[in-house]
Amino acid sequence: MRIVVVGGTGLIGKALVEALRERGHEAVPASPSTGVDTLTGAGVAEALAGAQVVVDVCNSPSFEDGPVLDFFTRSTTTQLAAEREAGVGHHVALSIVGTDRLPDAGYLRAKVAQEELITASGIPFTILRATQFFEFLSMIADSATEGSTVTVPEGAFQPVAAADVVAGLAELATGAPVGGTIDLAGPDRRTMEEFVREFLAAHEDPRSVTTGPDARYFGTAIGDALVPAGEARIGATRFEDWLKA
Repeated sequence: MRIVVVGGTGLIGKALVEALRERGHEAVPASPSTGVDTLTGAGVAEALAGAQVVVDVCNSPSFEDGPVLDFFTRSTTTQLAAEREAGVGHHVALSIVGTDRLPDAGYLRAKVAQEELITASGIPFTILRATQFFEFLSMIADSATEGSTVTVPEGAFQPVAAADVVAGLAELATGAPVGGTIDLAGPDRRTMEEFVREFLAAHEDPRSVTTGPDARYFGTAIGDALVPAGEARIGATRFEDWLKA
């Protein structure tokens, strides 16, 4: 199949393009660096010509409430319109576990808006909601650091390896549309405090890690919203193995 990967030059997209090509598909990376801009529409129709599947893994350059909402709504609207014209039969999108449970988070409100556009489009679709990636733990720690102390929220945390997200997307993109959402999480569920502490220790980072009821995740109170609330697919990579690798 010809599969267009929007955001195909980023962390997930680049690996997904490679994984799909290894399966024998014609995987096409689409991003501004390849001449495809889903905000302006430049190059979109040309990239989607002859495609059977579009996988959207692009991300907003800004996490501010207004810009991120504008990014996901404009980008998704452009893609879906072009897919109708091209006769694309399956739209796959990467989203986040907990999007509909954290209305105070502007980024997640934008992902909800993206999901709603996809659901209402009439195009057969599959949405994969993943938990946070192991690869983001450094950014999480840095965002919660004051002095030499990292203060993270209480509650459950179940991150997943980016490689397992790629594998999940590759499977879904080459299968039949689900017409709904699928959750994906890592095999280990502990507190965010434990994950961050183990990550820093593995990198010989001397910062101490603590938690508290008032701690926020990028400005938002999260509770247990970042872990699957029900049935979920479980990635194969254990956190300890990822750290060793």
